[in-house]
Amino acid sequence: MARGGGGKGLSLKDKLEGNELDLSLCDLNEVPVRELATLPKATILDLSCNNLVSLPSDFCSLMHLVKLDLSKNRLQQLPLDFGRLVNLQHLDLLNNRLVTLPVSFAQLKNLKWLDLKDNPLDPVLAKVAGDCLDEKQCKQAAVKVLQHMKAIQSEQDRQRQQKLQAEREMEKKREAEQRAKEAQEREVRKREKAEEKERRRREYDAQRAAKQEMEKKTKKETVQPRKPASSSRPAQPARHRQSWSRSVLRVLLCVLLCVLLAVAACKLTELRRQPLCVSISTLFEDVVAALQNHKTLQNMLQQNSQQ
Repeated sequence: MARGGGGKGLSLKDKLEGNELDLSLCDLNEVPVRELATLPKATILDLSCNNLVSLPSDFCSLMHLVKLDLSKNRLQQLPLDFGRLVNLQHLDLLNNRLVTLPVSFAQLKNLKWLDLKDNPLDPVLAKVAGDCLDEKQCKQAAVKVLQHMKAIQSEQDRQRQQKLQAEREMEKKREAEQRAKEAQEREVRKREKAEEKERRRREYDAQRAAKQEMEKKTKKETVQPRKPASSSRPAQPARHRQSWSRSVLRVLLCVLLCVLLAVAACKLTELRRQPLCVSISTLFEDVVAALQNHKTLQNMLQQNSQQ
């Protein structure tokens, strides 16, 4: 072991007497933690009256310590995990520069003796610790400080729990807001999809209606050229009438021819004096006179002559 001033090396085993290791007045600037870890028998460690400003974090690995004297150093703070020294029963921190203690100090459940005199302690902590002028006061200081640190630890745990709860609530709120946002976006997409579908349906209906209208127009235009053929149909009765008129005219002509032949036979032959011939001649003259005055026959004769 080397002194802080760089003096002659000194073995820790030379300082060990039974289970007590005395490193006081060694002008130490730092604690030889590695060497101490090799001496688990040294449950009592005296580091008083040195130049220690801080303790290294690995100092808390010396969990075999039962009694620790750090008095009359220049310690400004203890390691945050100082509470790992769970077997510690006696702790002397007299005349240092400590203001507060680490919250893990509450884990020193076996601590029975504590001296915090002559430190610039926080007023609340100083009041809790009180004096350590005798064995009884030092034991009370250990109990009261442990209770105080446990209360601080509980309060910090409560605040930490509240913070975690608040963070969880905030996270739930963010998740709820995110779900609401996603639901709103889905609703918007659904509405847009429905609107797009309705728009396509209207376009389809419009196209279909236009197609049907075009088909109607095409069909109408296709039917229209047939109208002259259908309009010529009413002429058929006229042709029938003309054919009927010709037939009647032929019949009449035949009858007239027969009558003329009979009249001629009656007038030109020896039969003109016969009563039948006289009757025929008279009937012929009456019929001729009647036909000359009949308008229908005149029209038929006129139409026949035109054709």
